Amino acid sequence: MIFNRKASFQLFIASAVFASAFFAAREMNNYQLQVGSSFAMLCTLCLAWNVVGGYLGYPSFATATFFGIGAYGAAISQAFGVPLTLSWLISAGVSALVAAAFGGALLRLKGHYFAIGTIATVELFREIVNNWDSFTGGAVGLNLPMIAGAPDVVGRFFYLSMLGMAFLSLIATFLMANSRFGFGLRCIRQNEQAAAMIGLEVYRYKVAAFVLSATLCGATGGIYASMVGFLEPKDAFSILTTIEVPVMVMLGGMGTIFGPLIGATFYIVLREFVWANFIQWHSGILGIIVVAAILIVTNGVLGSRLPKSWRVWSARPKGVKA
Repeated sequence: MIFNRKASFQLFIASAVFASAFFAAREMNNYQLQVGSSFAMLCTLCLAWNVVGGYLGYPSFATATFFGIGAYGAAISQAFGVPLTLSWLISAGVSALVAAAFGGALLRLKGHYFAIGTIATVELFREIVNNWDSFTGGAVGLNLPMIAGAPDVVGRFFYLSMLGMAFLSLIATFLMANSRFGFGLRCIRQNEQAAAMIGLEVYRYKVAAFVLSATLCGATGGIYASMVGFLEPKDAFSILTTIEVPVMVMLGGMGTIFGPLIGATFYIVLREFVWANFIQWHSGILGIIVVAAILIVTNGVLGSRLPKSWRVWSARPKGVKA
């Protein structure tokens, strides 16, 4: 475990921010609790994607796959009388098992082939859920048992649950990044063949990263299913989600601890601003802004390098002090 003063300070700041969000729940209204829950959910999905897309360097688009599997895992479990929190654990477990099974084949692919393969899993599981009427409810959807309590109490419960999941994902990312496992993933990202030559068990590292990412997505999907109370295949396995999440991480900085959180914050604030002011053209304007931001901040807000044309202007002559 690589644990230094800088890492300790980062963990302290992150804990303080999440503690503030936790105590703020007491003063938040229903709308704020709903927005906070959605934001915490997206942060968790970004942190989960960052394990494979950022640290391992594999362009995964399977976020919606494991999110949807987790959501339906919780919904079906609760329909059979499984307690709420236990159904979330089942969601995480089922997603991990599916990731281990599919990851064994998908992770033998690289680059565009891997990306296309992961996109195919979203469509595959959406069609399975859509056509398995007797078990999943099919296209009609599936209702979940409602939680008893006042709207603000229920909203606060799910807000804290999503916030706790986001904090757990951040701690998992932090421990991974400062461990031998995280170092191995970064080695694979830099040069997979060289990593194998020095004795690194590349295949096991890749599968473990894929399973970890899927587990976090699955648990998040389980909480989401209980929060909304109704599931449809098109919502649980949304292709838009699996595209938006990598964009958020790219904006914040791939392969960093706090990049996914910064990217999610920037993207959501930008999306809400564009929606409020350009409702008829919001999709096109948001897309142009996001592409421009990615081109300018090439490696995200954290750890990015300015383009060559910008570095010429920012270069300082030798001997000149700041």
